[in-house]
Amino acid sequence: MYIVLQIIGWALVVPLVLGLGKAGLWKLTSPIDALAAAGLAWVKEIPTFLVRLVALLEILGVAGIILAPAASQFLGFTWAAIWGVLAAAGLALTMLVAAIMHVARGEFKHAWIPIVSLFVISAALTAVLIALPSVN
Repeated sequence: MYIVLQIIGWALVVPLVLGLGKAGLWKLTSPIDALAAAGLAWVKEIPTFLVRLVALLEILGVAGIILAPAASQFLGFTWAAIWGVLAAAGLALTMLVAAIMHVARGEFKHAWIPIVSLFVISAALTAVLIALPSVN
């Protein structure tokens, strides 16, 4: 059962990492005008450092949900597993705030991405928590 949960967790995390990692990198490196032109109107209404902070949080969360479990499972650093759980929780919180913000602004077209991401993060987090040897 442990192996099955790990496979499910990794299967959920990989597409999430690819999508959110790309989005975070895009928000971190693109000019604000380019982001606004692409449909992210909210970037014009908040300070640039907050846009970059959101991007950095996405990138750090993605790095944490990949690197921490990999270090735990493949390198034997069992203490690192909890950092993956914390990264997933932080990323889930970031996506929850994003979903609330998009719904409040009436941007339902953009709200589904953080909502689906939140579901996937929650499912992966649950699989990891169940699979952690210290929890069993």
